[in-house]
Amino acid sequence: MPAAILKHLVRTDRAMRSCLIPCVLVVGLLATGARAATRPNVVFILSDDLGYMDIGANNPKTFYETPNIDTVAKRGMRFTQGYAACQVCSPTRASIMTGKYPPRTGITDFIGGKREGRLKPAPNQDHLALEEVTIAEQFRDAGYATFFAGKWHLGVGEYSPNAQGFGPGLTGSGQFYYPPSDVPPPDLRDDPKTTDRIANEAVRFIEAHQDAPFFAYLPFLAVHTPIKAAPALVAKYEAKQKSAPADAWGQERERKVRLVQNHAVYAAMLEQMDAAIGRVLSALERAGLSERTIVVFTSDNGGLSTSEGHPTSNMPLRAGKGWPYEGGIRTPWIICAPGVTKPNTLCQTPVITNDFYPTLLELAGLPAAPQQARDGVSLVPALAGGELARPAPLFWHYPHYGNQGGAPCGAVRDGDWKLIEWYEDGSLELFNLHDDPDERYDLAAERTSLAQSLRAKLAAWRAETHAKMPTPNPDFKGQSAPAAGRKSGR
Repeated sequence: MPAAILKHLVRTDRAMRSCLIPCVLVVGLLATGARAATRPNVVFILSDDLGYMDIGANNPKTFYETPNIDTVAKRGMRFTQGYAACQVCSPTRASIMTGKYPPRTGITDFIGGKREGRLKPAPNQDHLALEEVTIAEQFRDAGYATFFAGKWHLGVGEYSPNAQGFGPGLTGSGQFYYPPSDVPPPDLRDDPKTTDRIANEAVRFIEAHQDAPFFAYLPFLAVHTPIKAAPALVAKYEAKQKSAPADAWGQERERKVRLVQNHAVYAAMLEQMDAAIGRVLSALERAGLSERTIVVFTSDNGGLSTSEGHPTSNMPLRAGKGWPYEGGIRTPWIICAPGVTKPNTLCQTPVITNDFYPTLLELAGLPAAPQQARDGVSLVPALAGGELARPAPLFWHYPHYGNQGGAPCGAVRDGDWKLIEWYEDGSLELFNLHDDPDERYDLAAERTSLAQSLRAKLAAWRAETHAKMPTPNPDFKGQSAPAAGRKSGR
């Protein structure tokens, strides 16, 4: 069936379903007893390639300055073991939009990735299917105004954000989309990542929607390569760099990995994004909306440390973007839900980006969508100060070769234990993240029974999600990727 016809049928079906949504008394986010119940707004902020250790709230010794992100953390709950659904961008973005693990969406690598090695990578969908009911569509169909500006990376043309609950009328080229505006965008010399343009559009949207609920999604381009920032901010960090630690390097397979934070342009790019977030927060305050607006902040994968300029360090977390180690999948993870969450609180239970979908629906008092958000759990119990029960382990599947040096692999985290399976040769690595959070000691050879048990869980999950696997590459003439470095257990 042609995609255009399919899109029309899907949209028609969604419109019919939206008419059936019952009226819901919103019980989340009551400012005080004097304020009548009202539906909360949502501002979802997504950074690109920002590492867990890049923000001050997670790392007081960071070289970077992130006062506004840190303010969001102080106002809400910081998840110290929050994960992206994949070590690269598009799969995680799909999980946010759908509440599903990436294999269910068919997007398991960044859209456009085709690197080969000893194995041919698994097929990778080049767009998010129109059949998916995105979280934006859930809010739109409940009467929310929706907003988008920034990086989509889930399809172009008829698969743009305009077809997935945002817009209509968003314009752009490739994977980047923005609302049409009569105001000229900032000069690219001072705004090379369109950071200020995204903030400008978001502030304009908030000012125009003060009296009705809205869902605003701000996927910033920062801090992804190319590493660029406003010259004045670069000069600030070049001066600061003079007293920073000198470069230091480690090794991850054949790639060197940065061990210190001292990159002036990266720091400037991050500060520019942080300042833009501050402008959005100020707009909420001016409009009197801070106490009834949920603010989410996270990143699509860990910090880039093993390639493309090696701009940041995730130490003590191992490796970075493109790798299944903690530096590649653990990310900044913050939810500020006024009236639900006590300020400046922590959750140490592992969570993953699939969880945003059911969490935000419950916080907004909207009907749950268990058939859509089938792989996430609502985090409202934790946000409200209770215990969070997760019925299953967390899983990852990356049947591809990453630009950052990683190879096809899968991973599972069950309690404190994390297993990585490398698909080229079936080798296993096993870590206890409680005792060894930097994943230095591989216990697979010592805890063989546990390793095989976790491997079986990972295989069962792949079968249940219909995860596609890489296949032998008959054209491969080189060497396999070097085995992961191992150290004996304690």
